Amino acid sequence: MAEYKGVLVFGELADGKLASITAELLGCGRRLADDLHEGLFCLLIGDAIGGASEEVIAFGADKAYAAEHPSLKEYEADWYMQVADQLVKEISPRAVLMGQTFMGRDLAPRLAFRLGTGLATDCLDLSVDPQTKLLIQTRPVYGSNAQGVFTSELLPQMVTVRSKAMSPSERDDSRKGEIIPFEVDIDASKVRTKTLETVKEEAVGIKLEDAPVIVCGGRGLGGPEPFQTTLKELADLLHGAVGASRPPADNGWVSEAVHIGLTGKIVAPDVYFAIAISGASQHTAGCSSSKHIIAINKDPEANIFREAEFGVVGKYEEVVPALTKKLRELLAG
Repeated sequence: MAEYKGVLVFGELADGKLASITAELLGCGRRLADDLHEGLFCLLIGDAIGGASEEVIAFGADKAYAAEHPSLKEYEADWYMQVADQLVKEISPRAVLMGQTFMGRDLAPRLAFRLGTGLATDCLDLSVDPQTKLLIQTRPVYGSNAQGVFTSELLPQMVTVRSKAMSPSERDDSRKGEIIPFEVDIDASKVRTKTLETVKEEAVGIKLEDAPVIVCGGRGLGGPEPFQTTLKELADLLHGAVGASRPPADNGWVSEAVHIGLTGKIVAPDVYFAIAISGASQHTAGCSSSKHIIAINKDPEANIFREAEFGVVGKYEEVVPALTKKLRELLAG
């Protein structure tokens, strides 16, 4: 039987650079590894990893495994699975951490099945039971109306972690670690899918997932125009981004790319404005991790006020422009 030891983070690259979720996972992984008194490792997969290996060391990893191969330029489950399976079986980590991202949601269940272990997805918090050395996993349940706490006795323990749920460690470029080229033995006959074309949507301004402030609108806005005027003006003033609940996306008022909710994007900005949003559980599942939620709705009984730290009962047409004007005066002064 393998001796399971250490914490392995599956790193992600975005346009050749370390993705923000990787730094967040390394921050969480460093804390868990310290509690276990074991090592923290990070796997990077790509065709040209470059300086990303040094970056993960700076963010807390003890060892960086760099798997480079021309076929690994873009994420393909059948290619990446072989690399992941080989490394996990070689180093036998006690815990495996992935992001609750497109790659993590696709790869983690496949890998867990291959390894014969369990998987907890979309975790909001992780800690170590000092007696058993098992992970204590906290994740949302019942459409994020509650949080459940789980443990698993199967090893390795696998989890995916929600973006922005964890804080990255302070970058320390003086940290020393080991960078290990990981020789990839890929069987092309096991690759059953092929990406024919990748189409990237043009993003204007700050990405929704990275915005410190999000101004989100709902069905109560009545149409597409307020998203481009009233909400955008407030978001631009605060260097934020505009989002939407599901009805505006379904009605074509906004792009599906800005849909926030259980079936959309999960965000955790410093400030989240919920404007003309009723507060259905499917929507709050996507924004409940925000540090501060401010609700504006003309219905005093709207469920969103139960989630909000601050609330204003009134018509958005009157409240939002007045708020924007006052904020502009305060920022100018």
